[in-house]
Amino acid sequence: MSEREIPEQYLEGYDRILTEVAATGRRLTRDELASRRALGEQAAEAGYGLRSLVIAHLAAARDAWPARGEDAADALAAVQQAVDAFAEGYERAQRLAVRQEEAARREFIDDLLYGRSDLGRLAERAERFGLRLSHEHAVAVARGPVAYEEGDPVPRQVERALITRFGNRSILLTTKDGRLLCIAPGHQQDVLTHFAKQAHAATDGGQVAVGRPQPGPGGVVQSYEEALNALEIAERLGMDDPVLRASDLLVYPVLARDRQAMADLVHNTLGPLTEARGGAQPLLDTLTAYFDSGCVAAEAARRLSLSVRALTYRLERIHRLTGADPGDPAHRYMLQTAVIGARLLDWPDSAAA
Repeated sequence: MSEREIPEQYLEGYDRILTEVAATGRRLTRDELASRRALGEQAAEAGYGLRSLVIAHLAAARDAWPARGEDAADALAAVQQAVDAFAEGYERAQRLAVRQEEAARREFIDDLLYGRSDLGRLAERAERFGLRLSHEHAVAVARGPVAYEEGDPVPRQVERALITRFGNRSILLTTKDGRLLCIAPGHQQDVLTHFAKQAHAATDGGQVAVGRPQPGPGGVVQSYEEALNALEIAERLGMDDPVLRASDLLVYPVLARDRQAMADLVHNTLGPLTEARGGAQPLLDTLTAYFDSGCVAAEAARRLSLSVRALTYRLERIHRLTGADPGDPAHRYMLQTAVIGARLLDWPDSAAA
């Protein structure tokens, strides 16, 4: 069926209405308007285009047009009423279809990211959204200064950028808990890289984390959780890199896996810093800057807005309190690991609480 071949059922009673209006000059009745709306809904549900439907109505109006010129105004008013009611029903059906599609999409995304559905059934539903869960997939998560919902300008902007660049690849863009998500086949790292670039710009400098490619229906969940963990680690450690890759941060989950062992290391190694005047935080910041700058005192001092002499004094103070020398390679690894643990555990604030 071509686009212009509209079945007569969607014009049922239309010619009769026009004929009666031309003869009497009356307006359409409430029942007639309701019937036009119902036919508009049915046509939308059947997948016919509104443009073709309007053309069909105009063609039918031309065939039923009154011969006398004085009746033309009444006929034109009837056409306007009928087409308006028909279009209203059509748009109502479309809005309902969109809401149903959004609900199905949201339910699928929730089940996909939380693993709450049968994996076989989940894989079948995924194909509807362009994903083949038997393959590897990776997930990128972007957070910005505000929460985002589907349909907001920022997600639409990012989606347009990806569609323009990659067309209809097997990509799923969505939002979850106020963040932007991009799910793509694991071998299409260029998609995730472009998503990260566009999301960083669209969110006014937001941060993006990319999980590792993982196989199978459960792979999306694993990659998603890796990306979330990367964002959490970055927040705790004060990382401001625009793009974080979970593969580059694997050491941190390993360190945090045994929380009690990490807490013991932090307490035993850095605990004496709490006895310093002003508390442990200034000395902890000193160690953080020192290690982040590659143990270069001048660079660490610059980051802390201190003189090199003041920084050296702080390092000596740390040595005296803890018995560990930050400049000694034999002590450096233990101190640096303890500093990372302190940031992951939010120490010393968590200890005070």
